[in-house]
Amino acid sequence: MDIFSRLSLFTALDMLAVALLIGLWYGLGWMIEHPPAGHPSVSRLMAQYRRDWMAQFVTRTPRIFDANIIDSLRQGTAFFVSASMIAIGGGVALIGNSERLEGLARDLTLPVPALVIEVKILLVILFLGNALLKFVWAHRLFGYCSILMAAVPNDPNDPQAFHRAGQAAEVNITAAKSFNRGMRSIYYALGALAWLLGPLALIGGAVITTGVLVRREFLSESRRVMMQREV
Repeated sequence: MDIFSRLSLFTALDMLAVALLIGLWYGLGWMIEHPPAGHPSVSRLMAQYRRDWMAQFVTRTPRIFDANIIDSLRQGTAFFVSASMIAIGGGVALIGNSERLEGLARDLTLPVPALVIEVKILLVILFLGNALLKFVWAHRLFGYCSILMAAVPNDPNDPQAFHRAGQAAEVNITAAKSFNRGMRSIYYALGALAWLLGPLALIGGAVITTGVLVRREFLSESRRVMMQREV
């Protein structure tokens, strides 16, 4: 079956739903990382707290607390790396089993060929693959950050102390940005699963996923607390 025949298995509404999902995923990511000046996202607020953390790190003695935080961040990232790999492996195995796909279609009462289900699962795998790459890079960057922190002199009066702490903060922020991108891909992979029920379900899944993320980044109680920086 050529590519045009395969595309004919999907309706215009299917194409619109996929375009909406990808557009919302990309657009929301851009808005979170470039929010309005008067209404920062949780991610942007946390970036400033990470800079404050590194400023406090210079004068903290001992620095075991900071080492524990970095170790916790790396462990959390490693967990999502493993989870993404397992999910991708499960999706690939499902695509390779046509009989199981046909059984899934019957269970969902979907009168569609296995190829359609394969493409829909492939969309989920693509989001999971993107998440995996982001988590792997975040894990590596948190490792770089720990090395930069170890290079910060113990003497606060050393001219290199705050400079190196600032470098560690920026690498930490970059790692968190990559981690957050991976998390968004996980969210949208879950939303993409709704396509198994049809294009209208995918549109609903994309909108609900976006709504959940918008609330958590711009309207959550945690954000309100973070905004209270003044004593």
